[in-house]
Amino acid sequence: MNTRQVIDESVGPYSLSATFNNDSSCFSVGLETGFCVFNSNPCELKTSMQASVSQKCLVSRTISPSLVGGRNPKFPQNKLVIWDDAKQKAAITLEFQTSVLGIGLSKSRIVVALLNSIHVFAFATEPKKLSFYETCDNPLGLVCLGEKVLAFPGKSAGQVRLVELTTGNISIIPAHSSPLRAMALGRDGEVLATASETGTLIRIFSTGNCTKLEELRRGVDHAVIFSVSFSPSNSLLAVTSDKGTLHVFDIRRPPHTGHSGQSSSSGPEETTSHKWGLLGKFPMLPRVFSDTYSFASAHFAMDGGASQEQLSARSSSSGAQPRKGVIGWLDDNTILTIGSGREGRWEKFVLRVGDDGERSFNREGWKRYLGG
Repeated sequence: MNTRQVIDESVGPYSLSATFNNDSSCFSVGLETGFCVFNSNPCELKTSMQASVSQKCLVSRTISPSLVGGRNPKFPQNKLVIWDDAKQKAAITLEFQTSVLGIGLSKSRIVVALLNSIHVFAFATEPKKLSFYETCDNPLGLVCLGEKVLAFPGKSAGQVRLVELTTGNISIIPAHSSPLRAMALGRDGEVLATASETGTLIRIFSTGNCTKLEELRRGVDHAVIFSVSFSPSNSLLAVTSDKGTLHVFDIRRPPHTGHSGQSSSSGPEETTSHKWGLLGKFPMLPRVFSDTYSFASAHFAMDGGASQEQLSARSSSSGAQPRKGVIGWLDDNTILTIGSGREGRWEKFVLRVGDDGERSFNREGWKRYLGG
């Protein structure tokens, strides 16, 4: 007979979500009791708020969208709340008929992703709706907002719809044959990375003319892509997945086309990483031998401090499982990853070049940002 007292693992802070801002200088964490904002480097608490709000409904005027939740939320999941950090109060509230699944925020626009639609508003005290687009099922709330372009899933699975914000022109990119799993814009908005539910290939497209620039192979086995992110110069791309591995790829810089379709300058020469060496040059072998692989990889934290049963219970109450491997770049040589859960972690990876010229990203620091 087991007479040991049951340990209550629900005690203590639990991170439901973690999201970087646009330049990765800070990140926001959603808790069951409120939210926190941390400086990225060093990882230090910047501000916190004890006000439980609904999953995926709160954003800050000074940081990127913060996906937060709670067992007894103050606001329902169909409301988007813009939080004013300076005044420490809700500044804007938008209500929808269905749950808010994703958010894009810039100085001039608010973009909201619902299950089957994208809504674009002017950023103002009383937001005015500027446009509305239908999408295929988008349960992850995928949406990428840049200064010039807006990208989100199209009406068919695997498609990307690209909207030029100044003209309203729409382009369709047939990115994948299966539903999209992850998307990311470069900081200058010139390139777009996509990954599907298959998780083996990441494709890079020019937003100027929608041409495919790169096709990168993460691996040959199915994987759930957690995050994709370009370095500040768009010369590198980082990818994380449920394999617990961070992969970093070289990216060919596209000619600068703006959005007029005319090339004005050329980027550096293309660099590739062929995992199989000389085998990649034999045309009769399967394409996996000639594909471009990552030049560096490292392991990031996957543990969440809770059992799968606990994660499933929290998922049903908060609307989503804790995210892992969310990527932020401090510069072209420094990658941060953050994850949520009981042991939400911040990790720092730095590029090193060996005596043989081989490059690697080595973990040089980590921290449980909720303490412990």
